[in-house]
Amino acid sequence: MLTAISTAFHKGGWGMWPILFTSVVTIAIIVERAVYLFRASVDKDKLLALLKSQVMSGNVQGAIKVCSGNPTPMTRIVQAGLMKFNKSDDEVQSAMDEAALRELPKIQARTPYLAMTANFAVMAGLLGTISGMIKSFGSVGSDEGGNKATELANGIAEALNCTAFGIGTSLIGLLGYSLLQGKTTHVVDDINEVTVQVVNLVTSHRAQMQPQA
Repeated sequence: MLTAISTAFHKGGWGMWPILFTSVVTIAIIVERAVYLFRASVDKDKLLALLKSQVMSGNVQGAIKVCSGNPTPMTRIVQAGLMKFNKSDDEVQSAMDEAALRELPKIQARTPYLAMTANFAVMAGLLGTISGMIKSFGSVGSDEGGNKATELANGIAEALNCTAFGIGTSLIGLLGYSLLQGKTTHVVDDINEVTVQVVNLVTSHRAQMQPQA
């Protein structure tokens, strides 16, 4: 299979190189984002249960340790609010909002580039296709000697291989974009849900909490 892919790549001519570059960038973004989002994922129900048990018992330091022991965007945002538990409700919310401004862009970073690389791959494939067809028709209309059938076939092969590789790379980018965007939305929604519940938990049990040392 690798031999067939290598042969098709070489038949595709110069147009295959921008497609190859785009495919490498696309796969690199998908892998990096998938790893980051996997590490950023938290079982929100388990986290909330642990935080609730600590907060309701008045042990805010224990709740902070729960967050610091599992550093993720969600726990860092929650921890920022817990650190201000003895302040006003607005200050607790502001601390979480400030932390969210740092963490949320990291969650949403680079995924939108996949839509761009998918479109670029199609355009690069189209450009290679046009180049191959120009070569094909140029060989047919040429007065020079040589095997016109071979030149025509090579030009058509160049065009079709660029089309196939361009579309293939685009499909990978679009699939990666859809899956990663869905995962990103899920992570952000979980963060929003947890932060609201933690704020409510802190404000309703503040009197039971021990002052920080």
